[in-house]
Amino acid sequence: MNRKTLVLPAVVGLLAPVLAACGGADSGSGSGDAIVVGTTDRFTATKDAPAPLDPAYAYDVGTWNILRQTVQTLMIQPKGEGEPVPEAAQSCGFTDSGNERYACKLRDGLKFSNGDAITAADVKFSIDRARAIKADSGVFALLSTIDTVETQGDNEVIFHLKTADATFPYKLSTPVAGIVNPDDYEKDALRDGFEVDGSGPYTLKAETDGDAVTKAVFTKNPHYKGTLTVNNDEVDMVSYDDADAMGTALEKGDIDLMTRTMSPEQIQKLSEAAADSDIDLVELAGLEIRYLAFNTDAPVVKSRAVRQAMAQVINRNELVSQVYGSQAEALYSLVPASLTAHSNSFFNKYGDPSVTKAKELLAKANISTPVKLTLNYTTDHYGPATKKEFELLKKQLNDSGLFDVSIKGSSWETFVPAERKGEYAVYGMGWFPDFPDADNFVAPFLDEDNFLKSPYANSDIIDTLIPQSRREADRLSAGDSLTKIQDIVADDVPVLPLWQGKQYVAASTDITGTAYALNSSATLQLWELGRGVSN
Repeated sequence: MNRKTLVLPAVVGLLAPVLAACGGADSGSGSGDAIVVGTTDRFTATKDAPAPLDPAYAYDVGTWNILRQTVQTLMIQPKGEGEPVPEAAQSCGFTDSGNERYACKLRDGLKFSNGDAITAADVKFSIDRARAIKADSGVFALLSTIDTVETQGDNEVIFHLKTADATFPYKLSTPVAGIVNPDDYEKDALRDGFEVDGSGPYTLKAETDGDAVTKAVFTKNPHYKGTLTVNNDEVDMVSYDDADAMGTALEKGDIDLMTRTMSPEQIQKLSEAAADSDIDLVELAGLEIRYLAFNTDAPVVKSRAVRQAMAQVINRNELVSQVYGSQAEALYSLVPASLTAHSNSFFNKYGDPSVTKAKELLAKANISTPVKLTLNYTTDHYGPATKKEFELLKKQLNDSGLFDVSIKGSSWETFVPAERKGEYAVYGMGWFPDFPDADNFVAPFLDEDNFLKSPYANSDIIDTLIPQSRREADRLSAGDSLTKIQDIVADDVPVLPLWQGKQYVAASTDITGTAYALNSSATLQLWELGRGVSN
């Protein structure tokens, strides 16, 4: 049986019975052969990043998808989306009217995977550790609203916040807030290599070749206590060099499921496959965005007019249609269209692409043309279509006659350190949200300690608008502040949003639970997968 299944958060509960009829999420046997998942994510320890799997350092979708299986958090995003719910905690909540005191009581009987009991002191250690280390990945900024962490007895943790933060429960669901064993992690230093010890649903054994993981073996943790039902005993994640190799492995039966990152061509082929195919394609709601980022101190793009002219020239609709087709849509803000507080700020300011308007912007600022610059992109992190995307961006800009653009691709392990050191004037990035709230599409880019290490700083955004938006427990009420932020971004262009995309999973027809394999934040939920009977 071949099916192309569409799963949206609003209707996921309605779709579940249909999927169960084909071997749904609840029909996993919890035993049998390991389920093998393919990915093109590469997990490498380098001189610049020797501790890729330390929760105090890791800050990309690939490494987080390892940590979410192994390191437990106080809160978790629920199955089928919605507000975060307790996980390692039995209860959590604000205890004051100003949303500045947040208390959690731990679940009884929590243990690390080695059998050691977990106490409130371990939670405090883990979160204070990430805040103190301040890794250059910038992940610690997710905990920036914490003032102090207090414990009361062995099972209560109290967070005193510097300012109101309605998004704080979401932040406690992210791996940087994961609970680690003080016996395995130093207080003031990162843990190099690929060992992970936590209290999540799985334990991890990493098989390596030199400084890279070739296979991550996830084994059901017998000591796990939490809200998750684990539908299998073992999942093996295998890294492939590219999407074609991963796809071939699925066709041959070497793997049971593939996720990140399939090519547009693979997705289209699977979508059109014959009804008797033994591979299912599942389309899931997603919040992935792609954008160009600017080092606003770099001479070539220091003038706002240059960045505005690029925003005026680039044709997003052409980019999407020629590279990604129906798998993406044009994006005119950092905040995706499906989230509360989204505003089409870039379209409101620039309208349709116009070389004439771009020329006027540059002339008014006395910028000589053509403006010569390089667009940098990563060759092995966001999928095989990235090169084609940047070739088209180059063509659009150069065809305007206003730019002289070249493009340069680098591996992720080279790209990230160079970007963080400010070596690129313009570079392409993607963003998979830490949690599904508009705050997470503005603060990580624009707040103090932003993960891009951007020199751009707007005092209205940092001092007024972000704090103002976080005071609103009703996220609809945060819309005015968040819209103003998006309008400032469209005017100053420290980043230039391009498109937002969907998510896909391809799996053998006997694999169950695929409708929940990814949530909207691209969290890989391996515990949902089982092996059932193919219809």
